[in-house]
Amino acid sequence: MSKEIPYKIYLEEGEMPKAWYNLRADMKNKPAPLLNPGTKEPMKAEELEPVFCKELVKQELDNETAQIEIPEEIRSFYKMYRPSPVVRAYCLEKKLGTPAKIYYKFEGNNTSGSHKLNSAIAQAYYAKKQGLKGVTTETGAGQWGTALSMACAYFELDCKVYMVKVSYEQKPFRREVMRTYGASVTPSPSTETNIGKKILADHPGTTGSLGCAISEAVEVATSTEGYRYVLGSVLNQVLLHQSVIGLESKAALDKYDIHPDMIIGCAGGGSNLGGLIAPFMGEKLRGEADYRVIAVEPASCPSFTRGTYAYDFCDTGMVTPLAKMYTLGSGYIPAPNHAGGLRYHGMSSILSQLYADGYMEARSYKQTEVFEAAELFARSEGTLPAPESSHAIKAAIDEALKCKETGEEKTILFGLTGTGYFDLVAYEQFNNKTMEDYVPTDEEIAESVSHLPQV
Repeated sequence: MSKEIPYKIYLEEGEMPKAWYNLRADMKNKPAPLLNPGTKEPMKAEELEPVFCKELVKQELDNETAQIEIPEEIRSFYKMYRPSPVVRAYCLEKKLGTPAKIYYKFEGNNTSGSHKLNSAIAQAYYAKKQGLKGVTTETGAGQWGTALSMACAYFELDCKVYMVKVSYEQKPFRREVMRTYGASVTPSPSTETNIGKKILADHPGTTGSLGCAISEAVEVATSTEGYRYVLGSVLNQVLLHQSVIGLESKAALDKYDIHPDMIIGCAGGGSNLGGLIAPFMGEKLRGEADYRVIAVEPASCPSFTRGTYAYDFCDTGMVTPLAKMYTLGSGYIPAPNHAGGLRYHGMSSILSQLYADGYMEARSYKQTEVFEAAELFARSEGTLPAPESSHAIKAAIDEALKCKETGEEKTILFGLTGTGYFDLVAYEQFNNKTMEDYVPTDEEIAESVSHLPQV
């Protein structure tokens, strides 16, 4: 008999994870290694350390250590907003008339408004510990840039953010939060870097992409003494830090004998989804339990559902190592849809390997149907969701409606990565019915992947 389930399930402060969970330790098929684009050989630590902090390089390359202790300084910061609640969506269930039980892990209880702070504070900590002056990064919708600016302010580090130009223009308030925390924010592609100038010359009037912004941030980091580059998604180290989401989710649900049948997360680069599913996927890999895991992406940037599993550059300027992932090609510049955090051409190597091995499934949705789901959620549950999170909401609603048809009492867990209060331009377009859907043609994707590096 399950215990009585409250509206919000909180853990005690002492139940917050003391270690990150490294999912790779339980993967039989490890994610393919990063390759040096020149030699095509696996990247060594000494080759990565001019770009990333030393301790983060160690975490990036560690495929064997299951638990990595969270330093006390980071845990102290986490206590400002963690553990975060798991919420049962009673009102949404009632609105849908479904027998399904819907839960979501809410990561918006901090000023950055998203899960990104979980890794930002860790990366800033290791930069400070190494004695660096500052860090550079890119940001799409702005959640990562906001989180990193907060973390850098906490540790008194300089923070240089290259923000995808369309998001820089669409989300001015997110930009101003970053500046309030002391970060410099530059629309990308810019004329401040050699790579930015080249991209502008090759693609006049481009609205930018995460791949473009990464190139600029890496160039500045590697050419400025005392700086390193940090990334908010995709990398193994980031999914490691985000495992606190899944660890807390599982602990909270276990407390009330709740076992989800399916776990759903939005997928851009993979940080949110990878963090949410980590301990559940670990059980699945070890044969201890089984779950349906569903990755949800925008139809305008369908890496999983229409991409190619191959080695590719992580950036448009082709200055980063090669990663094996589901990709649309590093030169692919998505339409300026409003799920800016999902506007990346590739996917985490960890999630790509799991997807290739059949441990998870994927689907994509058009922008307008995602916002319809966001509207229904907001009216039912009282929280305005981020456009990125709304992809997971759409899939959760679809699965709940299937339960309504079949009468099955499935338990659904999805990740509400953050709030949408800085995304009101997008909501305005949706409400005014001026929002447009864009789906790339097969020819466009084929042209982009035709330029993949030969490995």
